[in-house]
Amino acid sequence: MVEKTTKLAGDEGVPGYIRLVSGFMFPQDDGDRSWIKERLVLMDLISHTYIYRMEASNVGLDGSVNTVRLLDYGDDSTLVNWSFEINPVQGAKQDDTIDYLGFLYKSCINRIGRALENASSRTRVAVESSQ
Repeated sequence: MVEKTTKLAGDEGVPGYIRLVSGFMFPQDDGDRSWIKERLVLMDLISHTYIYRMEASNVGLDGSVNTVRLLDYGDDSTLVNWSFEINPVQGAKQDDTIDYLGFLYKSCINRIGRALENASSRTRVAVESSQ
């Protein structure tokens, strides 16, 4: 869904970093790409927490704050807790907005999971090949 990220200001991974994310995350009536200007609020490697604020967008989520937290779930599993605080979106029903954002974030989490599985299998193959 995300086609491109562009650095706008600051250093990646450092609070204050601003990037522009564009793609087809949120369908637009005119068929154009959606875009969101995000500001990194917190990146804590110890607690595995990442917080960012949507500064501006063409999707009506300006001012929303997203928190991604990774928690040890045991048995080599990780729980991804992705929460958001949003201002009401004009013309949208709350339940519809929550359902769509839930779908969007679950899709992102699934893609992250697949990417990690692919990376893990490539690492195993490389380790096995070197032995």
